Amino acid sequence: MNPATPSTPAFEELVAEGEAVPTEGWDFSWFEGRATEERPSWGYARAMGERLAAAEAALDIQTGGGEVLASARELPRLTVATEGWPPNVAKATALLRPRGAVVVASPEDAPLPFGDEAFDLVVSRHPVTAHWTEIARVLAPGGTYFAQHVGPSSVYELVEYFLGPQPEANRNARHPDRERAGAEAAGLEIVDLRAERLRMEFHDIGAVVHFLRKVVWMVPGFTVDQYRTRLLDLQEQIVAEGPFVAHSSRHLIEARRQ
Repeated sequence: MNPATPSTPAFEELVAEGEAVPTEGWDFSWFEGRATEERPSWGYARAMGERLAAAEAALDIQTGGGEVLASARELPRLTVATEGWPPNVAKATALLRPRGAVVVASPEDAPLPFGDEAFDLVVSRHPVTAHWTEIARVLAPGGTYFAQHVGPSSVYELVEYFLGPQPEANRNARHPDRERAGAEAAGLEIVDLRAERLRMEFHDIGAVVHFLRKVVWMVPGFTVDQYRTRLLDLQEQIVAEGPFVAHSSRHLIEARRQ
């Protein structure tokens, strides 16, 4: 595409908008009218809230900006959340402290900074990695892990648009069968495991830019300058053919420590 075409000013404006939006937290309201994603049928936030209301001590792993945990109407007397990215730690603390929840800064790949059998409920929405042995360790006997995970090949139409075809090992790294095996190897019993693929649409290139800045593991090291040519081509495609369609992959997992 010739950068001097009439679409270029619109492209630059949209890209600038996508680059300017803050990326901390897991509030996706900015995408309204610019991108859409189907929601899983099981309604994770509602179901999580029901379990939190019945718990005595709960842990939310990799809470992001704390938005999902804060959506629960009732929190247990002891509620703790972990988060590894400093801007998210600050945002989650501001959101959750008034609810009586404590946010602990803890790297995603570090052991959980809690004693054995500390919680009767552990929750997480979209953890980068589920460290099953640590989850099992901090759960009390009879305790439950209840989470929504990102599944295999999630949004890979977009990933492979920028990075090209990915190895099968990458595409299947988050397969629910592997999650089941990992949980069971750590001594957890699978109570429920459901998976769905969900349609996503990106209506403009600004939404693509912001998404890739926010969900940094999709295209590692993404910058507009590095991928400008592909972004220009994608803008032309969206203008000519309509929204760019991808599919997210999600699974609900509930596991119990015996």
